[in-house]
Amino acid sequence: MYYVYVLKSLKDKNFYVGKTGNLLERFKEHSSGKVASTRERRPLKLVYYEACNNTKDATHREVYLKTTWGKRYLKNRLKNDL
Repeated sequence: MYYVYVLKSLKDKNFYVGKTGNLLERFKEHSSGKVASTRERRPLKLVYYEACNNTKDATHREVYLKTTWGKRYLKNRLKNDL
């Protein structure tokens, strides 16, 4: 399984979208500061994820969630987490 996930920074209230083959391990890396793109935005909260059967589908979904339409989708999907 491959996962597309959304993290919310509790510091700046913005979202980070990524993909991984091991969601738990990747979240631990983000939380411990091992990922440069989120290091200064900690603490982080996992607010959303989707499972895909292959990396191609996960990549496609990740790219979509980073577009304007994808951001609108997340905003509507995560109304209570904003």
